[in-house]
Amino acid sequence: MTLKLAPGGVAWVDGEWKTLDEASISILDLGFTRSDVTYDVVHVWDGAFFRLGHHLDRFLRSTSILKMDIGKTREELAELLAECVRRTGLRRAYVAMVCTRGRPQAGSRDLRLCHNRLIAYALPFIWIGGDKAQKEGMSAIVPPFRRIPPESVDPTVKNYHWLDLERGQLEAYERGADTAILLGTDGNVTEGPGFNVFAVFGDRVVTPDRGVLEGITRSAVIDICRERGIPLEIGPIPEARFRGADEIFLSSTAGGILPVVRLDDRILFNGVPGPVTSRVRDLYWQRHADPRDLTPVEYFAEAAE
Repeated sequence: MTLKLAPGGVAWVDGEWKTLDEASISILDLGFTRSDVTYDVVHVWDGAFFRLGHHLDRFLRSTSILKMDIGKTREELAELLAECVRRTGLRRAYVAMVCTRGRPQAGSRDLRLCHNRLIAYALPFIWIGGDKAQKEGMSAIVPPFRRIPPESVDPTVKNYHWLDLERGQLEAYERGADTAILLGTDGNVTEGPGFNVFAVFGDRVVTPDRGVLEGITRSAVIDICRERGIPLEIGPIPEARFRGADEIFLSSTAGGILPVVRLDDRILFNGVPGPVTSRVRDLYWQRHADPRDLTPVEYFAEAAE
Protein backbone atom coordinates (compact mmCIF):
# COMPACT_ATOMS: atom_id res chain seq x y z
CA MET A 1 0.00 0.00 0.00
CA THR A 2 1.32 3.41 -0.98
CA LEU A 3 0.51 5.95 1.71
CA LYS A 4 2.27 9.08 2.81
CA LEU A 5 2.89 8.58 6.50
CA ALA A 6 2.19 11.31 9.06
CA PRO A 7 4.89 10.97 11.75
CA GLY A 8 3.63 14.13 13.43
CA GLY A 9 0.30 12.50 14.18
CA VAL A 10 -3.02 11.57 12.61
CA ALA A 11 -6.68 11.60 13.70
CA TRP A 12 -9.86 9.79 12.73
CA VAL A 13 -12.93 12.02 13.04
CA ASP A 14 -16.40 11.33 11.65
CA GLY A 15 -15.03 8.50 9.53
CA GLU A 16 -12.33 10.63 7.89
CA TRP A 17 -8.57 10.76 8.33
CA LYS A 18 -7.15 14.17 9.16
CA THR A 19 -3.97 15.75 10.42
CA LEU A 20 -4.02 16.75 14.06
CA ASP A 21 -4.36 20.41 13.05
CA GLU A 22 -7.39 19.62 10.90
CA ALA A 23 -9.22 17.49 13.49
CA SER A 24 -12.05 19.33 15.25
CA ILE A 25 -15.43 19.07 16.98
CA SER A 26 -18.41 21.41 16.98
CA ILE A 27 -18.36 24.22 19.55
CA LEU A 28 -21.88 23.00 20.43
CA ASP A 29 -20.73 19.44 21.20
CA LEU A 30 -21.49 18.72 24.86
CA GLY A 31 -18.03 17.25 25.14
CA PHE A 32 -16.81 20.83 24.72
CA THR A 33 -19.54 22.80 26.48
CA ARG A 34 -20.07 20.45 29.44
CA SER A 35 -17.03 18.15 29.55
CA ASP A 36 -19.50 15.37 28.73
CA VAL A 37 -16.83 13.08 27.37
CA THR A 38 -14.76 10.06 28.28
CA TYR A 39 -11.44 8.97 26.84
CA ASP A 40 -8.55 6.59 27.22
CA VAL A 41 -4.90 6.63 26.21
CA VAL A 42 -2.65 3.68 25.40
CA HIS A 43 0.98 3.82 24.41
CA VAL A 44 2.88 2.00 21.72
CA TRP A 45 6.42 1.02 22.64
CA ASP A 46 8.86 -0.40 20.11
CA GLY A 47 6.05 -1.22 17.71
CA ALA A 48 3.57 -2.82 20.10
CA PHE A 49 0.65 -1.60 22.20
CA PHE A 50 1.23 -2.07 25.92
CA ARG A 51 -1.77 -3.55 27.76
CA LEU A 52 -4.15 -2.62 24.98
CA GLY A 53 -6.85 -4.96 26.27
CA HIS A 54 -6.85 -3.23 29.65
CA HIS A 55 -7.33 0.16 28.00
CA LEU A 56 -10.12 -1.07 25.73
CA ASP A 57 -11.93 -2.64 28.68
CA ARG A 58 -11.72 0.57 30.72
CA PHE A 59 -12.84 2.77 27.83
CA LEU A 60 -15.81 0.58 27.00
CA ARG A 61 -16.75 0.39 30.68
CA SER A 62 -16.64 4.19 30.83
CA THR A 63 -18.83 4.64 27.75
CA SER A 64 -21.27 2.10 29.14
CA ILE A 65 -21.56 3.90 32.48
CA LEU A 66 -22.10 7.21 30.66
CA LYS A 67 -24.62 5.53 28.32
CA MET A 68 -22.62 6.36 25.21
CA ASP A 69 -22.46 4.32 22.01
CA ILE A 70 -19.20 4.43 20.05
CA GLY A 71 -20.74 2.59 17.09
CA LYS A 72 -17.96 0.01 16.95
CA THR A 73 -17.24 -3.37 18.46
CA ARG A 74 -14.23 -3.89 20.70
CA GLU A 75 -12.39 -5.56 17.83
CA GLU A 76 -13.22 -2.72 15.42
CA LEU A 77 -12.00 -0.18 17.94
CA ALA A 78 -8.72 -2.05 18.37
CA GLU A 79 -8.25 -2.08 14.59
CA LEU A 80 -8.99 1.64 14.37
CA LEU A 81 -6.29 2.40 16.94
CA ALA A 82 -3.84 0.17 15.09
CA GLU A 83 -4.67 2.01 11.87
CA CYS A 84 -3.90 5.31 13.57
CA VAL A 85 -0.43 4.02 14.42
CA ARG A 86 0.10 2.51 10.96
CA ARG A 87 -0.66 5.84 9.30
CA THR A 88 1.98 7.58 11.41
CA GLY A 89 4.61 4.85 11.15
CA LEU A 90 5.58 5.66 14.75
CA ARG A 91 7.26 2.93 16.77
CA ARG A 92 6.64 4.82 20.01
CA ALA A 93 3.36 6.62 20.19
CA TYR A 94 0.61 7.96 22.37
CA VAL A 95 -2.78 6.76 21.09
CA ALA A 96 -6.12 8.13 22.27
CA MET A 97 -9.74 7.06 21.95
CA VAL A 98 -12.34 9.70 22.80
CA CYS A 99 -16.13 9.62 22.91
CA THR A 100 -18.09 12.86 23.27
CA ARG A 101 -21.79 13.19 23.98
CA GLY A 102 -22.20 15.03 20.70
CA ARG A 103 -24.25 18.00 19.65
CA PRO A 104 -27.79 18.26 21.08
CA GLN A 105 -30.75 18.59 18.77
CA ALA A 106 -31.94 22.16 18.25
CA GLY A 107 -34.20 23.25 21.10
CA SER A 108 -33.64 20.07 23.11
CA ARG A 109 -31.60 19.22 26.19
CA ASP A 110 -32.41 15.53 26.00
CA LEU A 111 -29.02 13.78 26.20
CA ARG A 112 -30.55 10.64 24.75
CA LEU A 113 -31.07 12.43 21.42
CA CYS A 114 -27.39 13.31 20.98
CA HIS A 115 -25.35 11.38 18.44
CA ASN A 116 -22.24 10.28 20.31
CA ARG A 117 -18.96 10.89 18.48
CA LEU A 118 -15.92 8.65 18.46
CA ILE A 119 -12.52 10.21 17.80
CA ALA A 120 -9.16 8.43 17.67
CA TYR A 121 -5.69 9.80 17.18
CA ALA A 122 -2.01 8.98 17.47
CA LEU A 123 0.97 11.25 18.03
CA PRO A 124 4.59 10.83 19.10
CA PHE A 125 5.12 9.42 22.60
CA ILE A 126 4.98 12.02 25.36
CA TRP A 127 7.12 11.93 28.51
CA ILE A 128 5.65 13.67 31.55
CA GLY A 129 8.38 15.96 32.83
CA GLY A 130 10.81 15.06 30.06
CA ASP A 131 14.12 13.22 30.35
CA LYS A 132 15.18 15.18 33.44
CA ALA A 133 12.18 13.96 35.45
CA GLN A 134 12.95 10.37 34.46
CA LYS A 135 16.58 10.58 35.54
CA GLU A 136 16.49 12.99 38.47
CA GLY A 137 12.92 12.88 39.70
CA MET A 138 10.23 15.52 40.19
CA SER A 139 9.18 17.96 42.88
CA ALA A 140 5.56 18.03 44.07
CA ILE A 141 3.32 19.98 46.41
CA VAL A 142 0.14 19.15 48.29
CA PRO A 143 -2.24 22.06 47.63
CA PRO A 144 -4.68 23.20 50.35
CA PHE A 145 -7.83 22.55 48.29
CA ARG A 146 -9.33 19.12 47.70
CA ARG A 147 -9.92 16.77 44.78
CA ILE A 148 -13.47 16.53 43.40
CA PRO A 149 -15.07 13.81 45.59
CA PRO A 150 -15.89 10.47 43.95
CA GLU A 151 -19.49 10.85 45.11
CA SER A 152 -19.73 13.79 42.67
CA VAL A 153 -17.62 12.62 39.70
CA ASP A 154 -16.59 8.97 39.42
CA PRO A 155 -12.80 9.05 38.91
CA THR A 156 -12.79 5.47 37.60
CA VAL A 157 -14.52 6.84 34.47
CA LYS A 158 -11.67 8.67 32.75
CA ASN A 159 -12.86 12.22 32.23
CA TYR A 160 -11.98 15.84 31.51
CA HIS A 161 -13.14 17.22 34.87
CA TRP A 162 -9.67 18.59 35.46
CA LEU A 163 -10.18 22.07 36.90
CA ASP A 164 -9.15 20.97 40.40
CA LEU A 165 -6.11 19.21 38.93
CA GLU A 166 -5.29 22.21 36.73
CA ARG A 167 -5.58 24.51 39.71
CA GLY A 168 -3.16 22.27 41.56
CA GLN A 169 -0.74 22.34 38.65
CA LEU A 170 -0.81 26.14 38.53
CA GLU A 171 -0.17 26.35 42.27
CA ALA A 172 2.76 23.97 41.86
CA TYR A 173 4.28 26.31 39.29
CA GLU A 174 3.77 29.29 41.60
CA ARG A 175 5.58 27.42 44.38
CA GLY A 176 8.47 26.34 42.19
CA ALA A 177 7.44 22.69 41.90
CA ASP A 178 6.78 20.40 38.94
CA THR A 179 3.36 19.04 39.87
CA ALA A 180 0.68 18.64 42.54
CA ILE A 181 -0.72 15.71 44.51
CA LEU A 182 -4.26 16.34 45.75
CA LEU A 183 -5.93 15.13 48.92
CA GLY A 184 -9.55 14.03 49.00
CA THR A 185 -12.24 15.61 51.17
CA ASP A 186 -11.41 12.90 53.75
CA GLY A 187 -7.81 14.13 53.99
CA ASN A 188 -6.36 11.08 52.26
CA VAL A 189 -4.10 11.12 49.19
CA THR A 190 -5.87 10.76 45.83
CA GLU A 191 -4.01 11.54 42.59
CA GLY A 192 -2.55 14.32 40.47
CA PRO A 193 -2.84 15.77 36.95
CA GLY A 194 -2.74 12.61 34.85
CA PHE A 195 -1.08 10.21 37.27
CA ASN A 196 -1.59 7.82 40.17
CA VAL A 197 0.44 8.06 43.36
CA PHE A 198 2.50 5.50 45.31
CA ALA A 199 4.26 5.94 48.64
CA VAL A 200 7.00 3.67 49.98
CA PHE A 201 7.46 2.97 53.68
CA GLY A 202 10.57 0.85 54.20
CA ASP A 203 10.11 -1.82 51.54
CA ARG A 204 6.29 -1.59 51.45
CA VAL A 205 4.58 0.07 48.47
CA VAL A 206 1.24 1.75 49.20
CA THR A 207 -1.29 3.27 46.80
CA PRO A 208 -4.71 4.83 47.47
CA ASP A 209 -7.80 2.68 47.16
CA ARG A 210 -10.40 5.41 46.74
CA GLY A 211 -10.99 8.61 44.80
CA VAL A 212 -8.61 7.71 41.98
CA LEU A 213 -8.59 6.55 38.40
CA GLU A 214 -7.78 2.85 38.25
CA GLY A 215 -4.78 3.53 36.06
CA ILE A 216 -3.42 0.92 33.69
CA THR A 217 0.15 1.75 34.66
CA ARG A 218 -0.99 1.60 38.30
CA SER A 219 -2.35 -1.91 37.67
CA ALA A 220 0.95 -2.90 36.05
CA VAL A 221 2.82 -1.75 39.18
CA ILE A 222 0.40 -3.71 41.37
CA ASP A 223 0.96 -6.83 39.25
CA ILE A 224 4.73 -6.36 39.35
CA CYS A 225 4.75 -6.02 43.13
CA ARG A 226 2.62 -9.12 43.60
CA GLU A 227 4.64 -11.20 41.15
CA ARG A 228 8.03 -10.08 42.47
CA GLY A 229 7.20 -10.34 46.17
CA ILE A 230 7.35 -6.60 46.84
CA PRO A 231 5.07 -5.87 49.83
CA LEU A 232 2.00 -4.00 48.58
CA GLU A 233 -0.85 -2.23 50.31
CA ILE A 234 -3.91 -0.75 48.60
CA GLY A 235 -5.66 1.49 51.08
CA PRO A 236 -6.08 5.00 52.45
CA ILE A 237 -2.99 7.16 52.92
CA PRO A 238 -3.67 9.98 55.39
CA GLU A 239 -1.76 13.18 54.76
CA ALA A 240 0.43 12.85 57.86
CA ARG A 241 1.49 9.34 56.91
CA PHE A 242 2.13 10.38 53.32
CA ARG A 243 4.41 13.21 54.39
CA GLY A 244 6.53 10.69 56.26
CA ALA A 245 7.04 8.37 53.28
CA ASP A 246 10.57 7.19 52.52
CA GLU A 247 9.92 7.37 48.78
CA ILE A 248 7.13 8.60 46.52
CA PHE A 249 6.58 7.80 42.88
CA LEU A 250 3.93 8.48 40.25
CA SER A 251 2.60 6.25 37.48
CA SER A 252 1.22 7.25 34.09
CA THR A 253 0.83 5.92 30.57
CA ALA A 254 2.75 9.01 29.46
CA GLY A 255 6.03 8.47 31.25
CA GLY A 256 5.75 5.21 33.17
CA ILE A 257 7.21 5.49 36.68
CA LEU A 258 8.20 8.97 37.85
CA PRO A 259 10.16 9.45 41.10
CA VAL A 260 9.22 12.34 43.41
CA VAL A 261 12.33 13.57 45.20
CA ARG A 262 10.84 16.61 46.95
CA LEU A 263 7.41 17.03 48.56
CA ASP A 264 6.74 20.65 49.47
CA ASP A 265 9.95 21.56 51.35
CA ARG A 266 10.91 18.01 52.31
CA ILE A 267 13.67 16.23 50.38
CA LEU A 268 13.09 12.49 49.95
CA PHE A 269 15.92 9.98 49.86
CA ASN A 270 18.66 12.61 49.57
CA GLY A 271 17.02 14.10 46.48
CA VAL A 272 17.49 11.10 44.21
CA PRO A 273 15.17 8.25 43.15
CA GLY A 274 15.01 5.67 45.96
CA PRO A 275 15.85 1.96 45.63
CA VAL A 276 12.26 0.66 45.65
CA THR A 277 11.18 3.27 43.11
CA SER A 278 14.15 2.47 40.88
CA ARG A 279 13.49 -1.26 41.08
CA VAL A 280 9.79 -0.86 40.22
CA ARG A 281 10.67 1.45 37.34
CA ASP A 282 13.19 -1.03 35.92
CA LEU A 283 10.72 -3.90 36.23
CA TYR A 284 7.99 -1.83 34.60
CA TRP A 285 10.05 -1.19 31.48
CA GLN A 286 11.25 -4.79 31.43
CA ARG A 287 7.57 -5.71 31.32
CA HIS A 288 7.41 -4.08 27.88
CA ALA A 289 9.16 -7.17 26.53
CA ASP A 290 6.58 -9.54 28.04
CA PRO A 291 4.32 -10.98 25.29
CA ARG A 292 1.43 -11.19 27.77
CA ASP A 293 1.14 -7.41 27.71
CA LEU A 294 1.92 -6.70 24.05
CA THR A 295 -0.19 -6.29 20.95
CA PRO A 296 2.17 -5.81 17.98
CA VAL A 297 1.21 -3.31 15.30
CA GLU A 298 1.18 -4.59 11.72
CA TYR A 299 2.86 -1.69 9.96
CA PHE A 300 2.73 -0.93 6.27
CA ALA A 301 5.78 -2.43 4.55
CA GLU A 302 7.30 1.00 3.90
CA ALA A 303 7.03 1.94 7.59
CA ALA A 304 8.45 -1.34 8.89
CA GLU A 305 11.67 -1.06 6.90
